[in-house]
Amino acid sequence: MTEINCYALSAGNRFKACKAPFAFRLSMSNSYDKVMKLALERGFYFPSCEIYSDAPAGFWEYGPTGASMKNKFIELWRRELVRRDGMMEIDGCQIMSKSVFVASGHLGNFTDPIVKCTKCGSIFRADRFIEEKTGERVPERLSNEDIDALIKKHGLKCQNCKGELGNVSRFNMMFRVGIGPAAEEAYLRPETCQTIFVDFSRVFKTMRGRLPLGIAQVGKSFRNEIAPRQSLLRLREFYQAEIEVFCNPAKLDDMPRFDEVKGATLRLFKDGDSGITAVTAEEAIAKGLVPNKLVAYYLALLTEFYEKTGIDTTKSRFRRLSDDEKAFYASVAFDFEVQTSTGWLELVACNYRSDYDLKGHAGTSKQKLEVVDPADQQKVLPHVFELSMGIDRSLYTILEHSYYEEQVKEETRAVLKLKPYLAPVLVGVLPLMTKDGLGEKARKIHSELKLDFDTFYDESGSIGRRYRRLEEVGAPFAITVDPQTMQDDTVTVRHRDSMQQERVKTGELAGFMRASLQIK
Repeated sequence: MTEINCYALSAGNRFKACKAPFAFRLSMSNSYDKVMKLALERGFYFPSCEIYSDAPAGFWEYGPTGASMKNKFIELWRRELVRRDGMMEIDGCQIMSKSVFVASGHLGNFTDPIVKCTKCGSIFRADRFIEEKTGERVPERLSNEDIDALIKKHGLKCQNCKGELGNVSRFNMMFRVGIGPAAEEAYLRPETCQTIFVDFSRVFKTMRGRLPLGIAQVGKSFRNEIAPRQSLLRLREFYQAEIEVFCNPAKLDDMPRFDEVKGATLRLFKDGDSGITAVTAEEAIAKGLVPNKLVAYYLALLTEFYEKTGIDTTKSRFRRLSDDEKAFYASVAFDFEVQTSTGWLELVACNYRSDYDLKGHAGTSKQKLEVVDPADQQKVLPHVFELSMGIDRSLYTILEHSYYEEQVKEETRAVLKLKPYLAPVLVGVLPLMTKDGLGEKARKIHSELKLDFDTFYDESGSIGRRYRRLEEVGAPFAITVDPQTMQDDTVTVRHRDSMQQERVKTGELAGFMRASLQIK
């Protein structure tokens, strides 16, 4: 632990200056552990089936505070991306036919390399095993034979028994399910986008679409990960917020709304660069760092969205993927990554998928998926640009970037400095004591606020401890009902970040809370 004066925790191994007039202690080495402890103790998330010894790894559940924060994050995504851009949202099925994944290429390509110990039978994901043991990065599309050669080159053995490792094979990560008594073959979707692709033609026609058209979806995806780990960071069942933008490939620079974001800063990076290049969206196109206005526009929208989540975007980057890293369907790909105590963490995959998906589904289904764009009455098979967001990873990153420990007098104060519109509890209502009518008055205030705002009533324990409990779930405000309340109908409103207090008329509390929820 290191004593720092007036500095705030930031992602990675640096510190960011702040205005808080307190000295406090920070530990960068265990930020993940502290967030994990907070999540478990304050109802953000916890393992599924945790009371059973045979609970499978990679499945986590959101508690009351986590579910509230997740729902607010999704609503912010809808506001800042879906509604702002005039997209359409669907809600598709999680189980889909085998034919969908023949067309998409997932049955043949959605695999991870695995290696098995010839002595004890332990199975490892081969590329991650090599990276962890050697520090050498293994490209996404490296062949089995080349991975075998790396294992031999480094003389790697089983980490459990030191036995010899066998040859690399491939493991398909989709969950297979049987439908009906005949157990017809189907699969849980490994990504939410395939429902968008197979529904595109109907949505475009019934909703009188025009290109470019964004179709969005929030939902669960399922991947049979070989070695899930680190709670929300690698799951077998997880939430995605997916956006697929269908566009005319001949009009990728015909983006009237681009002027709204041309000054937005994009932080661009590719392996081999000496550092991150920070340029405006307009400059990124002029310098050839981003291929066209359509891609730059949506990267800028994504940046502005994450700025509003409270993530420190100075610790973010769009990493352009090399040809051997890109997914099999992508021709151009950027990963939006944010620096955390676990390293750079991918939150959004931004892929230009060209016509790979619609062409594949048209060929397999024997259906024509070209559309006539009303703008010029030309028939076109649209290309697709994708923003595939991991909700769980995003929530973890927000928690880590918002978590602070401050030494106040003799006490360590743990606080989540969440944006008010993302905080699972906006305000706590606390009677200083329950006698002399204070308890009844506090419950009346709570009753008046709770239908419009996320409020929490707490009369248990010392007032200081009640403040601390609210701070640990990120509640921006605490209302204290005290003897003065009974005289002049004012309450003390305590601000989470500064710990400053002000007197507010009870009749003005609703307006005060609404003003705090303004998204900036």
